Amino acid sequence: QLQLVESGGGLVQPGGSLRLSCAASGFTLDYYAIAWFRQAPGKEREGVSCISASGGSTFYADSVKGRFTISRDNAKNTVYLQMISLKPEDTAVYYCAAGKGYIATLRAPNYWGQGTQVTVSS
Repeated sequence: QLQLVESGGGLVQPGGSLRLSCAASGFTLDYYAIAWFRQAPGKEREGVSCISASGGSTFYADSVKGRFTISRDNAKNTVYLQMISLKPEDTAVYYCAAGKGYIATLRAPNYWGQGTQVTVSS
């Protein structure tokens, strides 16, 4: 039973910050690229960010570049998404996903978490 579990979502005001966590159980994340996706009502799922297994390569969607930072702590078997300067358009369910190769992971991940809700509203 391989699982990815997201946490850290919630309700924040515009301009606020959240730190999402993606924790793995049943397997080790060391050799997996990890991506964050989001899906808002009425919109297609969007690949937000991704980090390579080594941590040496990252991807950010233009919509979040400069505001979101992805990082990983393999000792804790966890990947993080630090989000600052949040906007209402960031409101979505955020999912983490794991795969081999960060571009391939953005296209077709092997493992999915169940999502955490982020709501940015005044």
